[in-house]
Amino acid sequence: MKDIMLKIIGNQIASGSEAGDEPSGMEFITEGRFYRKGDSMYLVYDESEFSGTEGCTTSLKITGDTIRMKRYGEDVGVETAINFEKGKRFNGYYETPFGSVEMEVLTNAVNNRIKESGEGSIDIDYNVSLKGLAESRSMLSIEII
Repeated sequence: MKDIMLKIIGNQIASGSEAGDEPSGMEFITEGRFYRKGDSMYLVYDESEFSGTEGCTTSLKITGDTIRMKRYGEDVGVETAINFEKGKRFNGYYETPFGSVEMEVLTNAVNNRIKESGEGSIDIDYNVSLKGLAESRSMLSIEII
């Protein structure tokens, strides 16, 4: 396991927003860990107050251009997981402070540029629908710095 620093940039465009689909985003730098297991690479980091999920840990399992994101911890209640694979839909549940919400994710693109040595970045472009609440397009970029 290797200690790393991660630069995480997330941008979201809400569909049908009154702001004319203006993107909103966040950017933060955090400590994390990198390791390999079998054919997969893992990035693990603790969420912060800034991300809105303080007390949770996020784990990314990266196998080629397929990424599985798991978020777990006391503040999540139950484990939340999302699979990102270009052109595929994923159905699951997203945990909120008010309970679980049915979620559907359609991955538009995944670009994995992380090297065996634990350097590089990943980019994920996806649409997410939280049933009955919101639909948006999101772009997530994680760089090992």
